[in-house]
Amino acid sequence: MGPKADSNNNSSGADVPRLGAWLAAGAAGLLATAVLPIADANARDSHARAAHHDGVHHHEIHRRGPVVWPLQIPESQYAPLTWSAVAGWADDDPLPAFKTFRASCKPIAAQKAPLADSKALGTSLREPCIAARSEDISDSFKAREFFEKNFIPLQISRVGEEAGFVTGYYEPIVDGSRIQTDVYTVPVYRRPSNLFVRGYSQANASMPNKGQVFRKIGRRKLVPYYDRGEIEDGKIAGRGLEVVWLKSQTDLLFIQIQGSARIRLEDGSIVRINYDAHNGYPYTPVGRVLIERNIIPKDQMSMQKIREYMEQSPEAAKELRRQNRSYVFFREVSLSATDEAVGAQGVPLTAGRSIAVDKSLHVYGTPFFIEGNLPIESDVSNTPFRRLMVAQDTGSAIIGPARADIYFGAGADAGRVAGRLKNPARFVMLLPKSLDPTERGKTMPLPEDRPSAIIAKLFPPKEAAREVTKEATKENTKDAAKEPPKDAPINQSRDQQKDQPAAAPMPAAPSTAPVAAAPTQAPVVPLPEARPKAAPDAVSAVRVKPETPRRSRHHRRVRYRR
Repeated sequence: MGPKADSNNNSSGADVPRLGAWLAAGAAGLLATAVLPIADANARDSHARAAHHDGVHHHEIHRRGPVVWPLQIPESQYAPLTWSAVAGWADDDPLPAFKTFRASCKPIAAQKAPLADSKALGTSLREPCIAARSEDISDSFKAREFFEKNFIPLQISRVGEEAGFVTGYYEPIVDGSRIQTDVYTVPVYRRPSNLFVRGYSQANASMPNKGQVFRKIGRRKLVPYYDRGEIEDGKIAGRGLEVVWLKSQTDLLFIQIQGSARIRLEDGSIVRINYDAHNGYPYTPVGRVLIERNIIPKDQMSMQKIREYMEQSPEAAKELRRQNRSYVFFREVSLSATDEAVGAQGVPLTAGRSIAVDKSLHVYGTPFFIEGNLPIESDVSNTPFRRLMVAQDTGSAIIGPARADIYFGAGADAGRVAGRLKNPARFVMLLPKSLDPTERGKTMPLPEDRPSAIIAKLFPPKEAAREVTKEATKENTKDAAKEPPKDAPINQSRDQQKDQPAAAPMPAAPSTAPVAAAPTQAPVVPLPEARPKAAPDAVSAVRVKPETPRRSRHHRRVRYRR
């Protein structure tokens, strides 16, 4: 159904926010599995270190081949699992998921060049897709065998969190008309010709569902596009942009949230519309606004509750809609009344098996096993949900590595189920075996030998030395500022006495010269204070001679034996 415009999670007020590196963390039971790549490196440790002492460590690394870096998904933590450790894997029927995956494989198998944007999976799904399209699989046993043969399970979540988050979406079926009447007064607009997105032309089939959007004034000037309030007030009316007409702005709002719809005309025919563009403003969930205003409690929030409130309070609903400045434009698509909606990947969605994911992190066609307890049967039910899903769609509010919107189909029943989903769930991503972190870990170069304790003391890290120097300088400055200047010592040298001015006493200046870093990690001894260049006090004008004569230095001559 194209990129989903927004998410039910946002309409319910349960927003989930969005460093990623090779971080194998999570549950304590997964930690041992996560360090599998390190075990292979340790097995080669003695040989590599021996080679280093013989002066051939550099060549040893090159003999292993090029370095293949581990999987990297920003803001995520993940760990490899065994299939037996995937809760509910044996209970699900993977055959419908295999058919859904096979549908996603058509555009994936046709890819010849790497993806334009760098994602963790890249084109690694191509090999499993070629295998899926070449095999004849018609039963659950073979489908399960296919996934276990071509993938490895990888538990994934956002850093610091154990579970992910799921919501639901559907395709509304709404009454409408091709012409404006007294009943059908709300237009559904197609993309305007003066709407511009950098990097895209008007010839593009559809625009992205995130980022800035502009309208052109004159030949060169670009300004932000109209917001929802301005469009509802008629800023683009009368330009022939109307696709169909609806009964209410509430119907249009929910169609924009879902990203597609089936419009049932007066003669019984169906018009199918899909997401085409948006006006550039971020989506503000109206459900969250209702929660913040204490109109609907958070634990009771659903799409049905929002609809009831808007129908009962039309004027308040108008103001509430304008809190969400985002606005979505649609295009008419040639689908029959029985065809499923088309997702952002360009393939038909499968009810109960297709999900929308964060497009910036994941690749379309990636299988995910989702496990949790969801209110499928009623608002208060905890129906066990353990099902293999396939990423085929996206949405502007779907953000994060373990975040999904589950597609439930079309119609009112699907809408009721989708509208009450806002629940935590555990995500297991099926990773193609070509990206197996255990195998990729074997190509990682070993670190350099740790220096001995003596060398480490003689050559401390530069950053640590700088910090010690800064601290010592700071302490010296404080001490010098606190202590009052002292009179000149009586044992000054003659040169110092000659250069000393005869003016009034001057305050001693604190030492600001940088202190050299200590060659060892022992505490740095602060330098003595700078000797003040002050004249003796007027009362003690007569210089006091030292009680004992100053001993001259004698230098011993050293003769070198030949």
